[in-house]
Amino acid sequence: MRMKTVDLIYFNAGGGHRASALALQQSIEQAGLPWQVRLVNLTEVLDPQGTLRKYTFSPEEYYNARLARGLTIGLRHELKLLQGALRLLHPTLLKILRLHWLRTEPNLVVSLIPNFNRALYESLVATLPGVPYVTLLTDLADFPPHFWMEPGQDQHLICGTPRAVQQALDAGFPADKVHATSGMIIRPDFYLTPADFDRDARLRELGFDPQRAVGVVSFGGHGSRSMLTIAERLPDVQLILLCGHNVRLADKLRALPATAPRHVMGFTSAVAEVMRLGDFFVGKPGPGSLSEALHLGLPVIVTRNAWTMPQERYNTDWVRDNGYGLVLPSFRTIGTALPGFVRALPQYRARVAAYRNRAVFEVPHILDDILHAAQRVDAAAGTMLSRHLAADAK
Repeated sequence: MRMKTVDLIYFNAGGGHRASALALQQSIEQAGLPWQVRLVNLTEVLDPQGTLRKYTFSPEEYYNARLARGLTIGLRHELKLLQGALRLLHPTLLKILRLHWLRTEPNLVVSLIPNFNRALYESLVATLPGVPYVTLLTDLADFPPHFWMEPGQDQHLICGTPRAVQQALDAGFPADKVHATSGMIIRPDFYLTPADFDRDARLRELGFDPQRAVGVVSFGGHGSRSMLTIAERLPDVQLILLCGHNVRLADKLRALPATAPRHVMGFTSAVAEVMRLGDFFVGKPGPGSLSEALHLGLPVIVTRNAWTMPQERYNTDWVRDNGYGLVLPSFRTIGTALPGFVRALPQYRARVAAYRNRAVFEVPHILDDILHAAQRVDAAAGTMLSRHLAADAK
């Protein structure tokens, strides 16, 4: 028997979907599961020659550029336009995806992306019936309709919050197809603290005073202009500012006057190591960055306003309701809000410490159970077929 193949479907819009796929791939390998795990970029499947990206524009690059500039207002309406376009293109998507499944023949498909789950599921069922289809939400909750969950599909859902689980059940998915985890997937290295890690010594190397609070400011791999607002309003606060690939933003931040030490960084793969130096986190309410900060014990400061992406609005409720940090109407108010927040850090830290997220280690075992259940169904079907053939032969 050939090794079982597990396909993890992602795309690069926002970066969080690819990061989750990579983290899951690493966790599956660490779990010792005998699978061939393939990372499948849906954009490359649908546009293998890059024609759309070459002659028109790249939707992923457009989306990421908007994030970097903080131009997120109006995304709710653009989402509806995208979903309308996908409905019109549905027959074409099915044709492309059916050819893809015929060529690649996976044994299990795991989608870590929204919006495309109808086309992915229907094409898989029509081409490779019996192959399980799983949607793993990388958001804390669904943003219906037709975002993560497509009611009526005979598939599995993996949900990282009680809210998402309840949404799935309310949408009509049977309880045995809805799998709860303790949080969002984050990279396994966030669970490993180096034995020689000395926070105070590292902070002193960077020019910080370990006895004063240090904030880690991050808005993902492309940064955000909001970081300039934060830095301007906190000149006397020690900050580590992670700008990702946004070199221009990093240069502007370095040029700002400040009375407290600062460290401005470009892209780094050692995000966990950097975040361990902080006392609190400031950024957008993305599910990945929130989960990383909370896992490392950092209370968070985020905003909710017209610029907050629609699928991340629930995240701010989640932060506020659980007491994990502050939800501000704008980062323009962070200067007046921060002193009280810093004084209350022990209370915030106690609530954050109670949050236990082991999702990246839980999901491989959930997938293993799904795959074994599918194999049992196949075996039972094969037995029934053999019996029918034997009866016919008599």
